Amino acid sequence: MMMTAAGTISPARVFVIGAGVAGLQAIATAKRLGARVEAFDTRPVVEEQVKSLGARFVKIAIGETGQTNEGYAQPLTPEQLERQRQGMKQVCAESDVVITTAQVFGRKAPVIVTADMVEAMKPGSVIVDLAIESGGNVEGAVLGKVVERNGVKIIGFPNLPGRVPIHSSQVYSTNLVNFLEEFWDRDEKRFVLRLEDEIIRGSLLTHAGEICHPEFKELSAREINSCKHLETVTAA
Repeated sequence: MMMTAAGTISPARVFVIGAGVAGLQAIATAKRLGARVEAFDTRPVVEEQVKSLGARFVKIAIGETGQTNEGYAQPLTPEQLERQRQGMKQVCAESDVVITTAQVFGRKAPVIVTADMVEAMKPGSVIVDLAIESGGNVEGAVLGKVVERNGVKIIGFPNLPGRVPIHSSQVYSTNLVNFLEEFWDRDEKRFVLRLEDEIIRGSLLTHAGEICHPEFKELSAREINSCKHLETVTAA
């Protein structure tokens, strides 16, 4: 908010959809810039994190939700998605900026902001679709372009972290160093692969000539069965 002799200027209203790493960073940045920030996530567990950054957590009754072992939001049913859209429509209409970050591990990003929700927004508003590379959260968003719908600009730039390469590289390299140090034996000067460790279990794909990651193992089994079925059909 800015109070001047010519009048008072209200702060911008920013609505962040998805409170993962990108969403929380968007909340913190918008808050530092003086915006009034609201956020929504299907995982109730992140409400405290959202509030800790000074944003208001938007609550929408969509039924049972949760998160995967990797921390991603669990996929919603079509009915839950529709209830979520209806609950967010009014918030979007009152917002100057909407930032979507909702992604589901291994699947296409869900469409959260529909065309009618975009139409309900004020001309001059902006939507930033951070999930554009995995399909996009916004109906009408175009990969690599800024499009305008009824006066609302929809930004679909891919790889936004690549626009801040120094900091992206710093964060990524820190992750790699911490990962290696966690399993580096300083006395023996070697990498110790502890298969029972939760971090290793979540990141190790193959070991000793076998696929050991449960999700990739299941996917591989489905592909093998599919190939066997194809061979059977071809032989017939």
